Formats: sequence, C-alpha cells, structure tokens
Amino acid sequence: MPSCSGGSRAGRKLNWADRALLAALLGVIPKARRQGLRLLVTPDTIVRWHRDIVRRRWAARSTHARTGRPATRRSIRALVRQLARENPGWGYRRIHGELAGLGVRVAASTVREILRASGIDPAPQRAGPAWSQFLRSQTEAILACDFLTADLLDGTRAYVLAVIEHAPGGSASSDSPCTQPGNGPLSRPAT
Repeated sequence: MPSCSGGSRAGRKLNWADRALLAALLGVIPKARRQGLRLLVTPDTIVRWHRDIVRRRWAARSTHARTGRPATRRSIRALVRQLARENPGWGYRRIHGELAGLGVRVAASTVREILRASGIDPAPQRAGPAWSQFLRSQTEAILACDFLTADLLDGTRAYVLAVIEHAPGGSASSDSPCTQPGNGPLSRPAT
C-alpha cells in the first residue's frame, strides 16, 4: 500500500466519514505502535481531520439557532393587511403610526415589506393635491398676516396688523392695508 507521506497519492479519495473512522481507529492505537505502522496518511493529516470533525460538529449545532431579526407574528401581518385594505389612502408610515398607537411594536420598514409581499402599494398616491399644487391653486386667496408692536419716537406704543396679499404672479400686491398719516389707524387705500 503506497504512503501519502512519500508524495504519491492513494487512488481513492477519502470522504469525511472514512477520515473520521481512520482518525478514531488511530486514536485507539498506542503512539509507540503507530510509529511502526506504514500509514496511508501523515500524522498532520490526522490532526487536520480531527479539527474538521470538531468544526463540523459545532457548525451543525450552531445552525439550529436562528440568527437575525425574529419573524413577524401572523396576527400582526394580518392586522397590517386589514388596515391597508380598509384605508386605501394610508401609506406604510401611517399604518405604522396607527399600530404604534395600538401598542403594537413593529418597524416601519417591516410594515412596508409586509405590504409589498402582499401585493399592496406601500405608499399609495393620495387623492388630494400635493402642497405645491394646493398653493398654486390658492394663490389668489393666500394672505400673510402679522400682528406686531412698534415703539414710536414719542414713547408711545403702536399696535400694527400687517396683511400682505399674495398676487397670482408671485409678487406681493401693492394694495395691502396700512396706516395712512392723518386718516386714522388701519384705513385701506382706495382702489
């Protein structure tokens, strides 16, 4: 039988079960007797096989433990889908907020993934206009108001209500109400 330590290889490659058997048998033979045997493998190979057996054993044990984020309970997934069906205008963030109000602890990203996996759009298009569309459509009616106090040079305090009407072209209108000298407080100029 040829020896692997001399550089030649055995004709058949050993699988891990064969290696485990040989390693176990060689562990039983006394060290003095092993030195006189003509072995198929070197002692370093046997040690490496032992390490592989131990590594496989612990690797197999560690696969039983689950790693990562725990799975979301079925009841929570069902509640997310129910809220999405009953409120089609709600996005995943609103659903997440409602669940938090109910005391259900789940991440917003988890709600998004549950909706996506169920074939529901996580962020549906809202029925109402966006802020920019709303502001453009309401430019004729938008007023900027401020109430302030001004200390005059003679020591009196004046109360001022400033109103600016936003014109459709994007510039401020010139017919804003103000205090005209000699006309009394807050009189509006003639238009």
